[in-house]
Amino acid sequence: MVEPLFISPIASDVSIGSKVRISGAEAKHALAVKRMQPGEAIAISDGLGTKLRGNVTLATKEFLEIEVSVIENLERPKPALTLIQALAKGDRDELALQACTELGINAAIPWQAERSVSIWKHDKKIKGQLRWQAIATEAAKQSLRAFIPTVEPVLGTEELVERLRGFDVCLVLDPTAKVSITSVELSGRNSIAIVVGPEGGISDQELQALQRAGGLLVSLGSGILRTSTAGVAVVSYLQAKLGNWS
Repeated sequence: MVEPLFISPIASDVSIGSKVRISGAEAKHALAVKRMQPGEAIAISDGLGTKLRGNVTLATKEFLEIEVSVIENLERPKPALTLIQALAKGDRDELALQACTELGINAAIPWQAERSVSIWKHDKKIKGQLRWQAIATEAAKQSLRAFIPTVEPVLGTEELVERLRGFDVCLVLDPTAKVSITSVELSGRNSIAIVVGPEGGISDQELQALQRAGGLLVSLGSGILRTSTAGVAVVSYLQAKLGNWS
């Protein structure tokens, strides 16, 4: 059985045989929901690439104690994949974030696109970012990933255009594009951005602005995927093509 993963700070001097504790909300979840008991296998990650594996030695109402048997210090997969997801109605954008986190994205950026039905204003910008971060954290735990994606503040199109200049490759999903995603050369790239539009699609003005920033308009073949599934399809394709599933 694969051991459940919990997120907790990890001291730099931890070693095999060390006994570490998790407390707070993570411990409550382990005890009340997972019903962890002494002797059961468990994993702990700091969300930054370090993962500890071992067995529960003590379970109290306040904390769990674990004896460490394995220490993994993982490097972030390359190239780093960033999902730029347009805000969408309902929970479609959140579903995309959740699934793409499970598939191994490095970061996510909420995008207030011109045709986004959902609008984040004022304090909702902060609340929305915090909610997305919580979703990404939980999805990383569920999929046993040692890295938790960073959710950046929501960006408007002008801000996004500037942000895109920091990526080696920016794939803008456009069903009318003449270039297939399968024809894009990805070798030697360190960072790839994936731009997914809202339900109504990316406007012509936005497409032009994204292209001026270096974005490549690419299609996924015939048919049009929903905003909740387009990014998932691309991340899956990239992970397979880049050899991260081999």
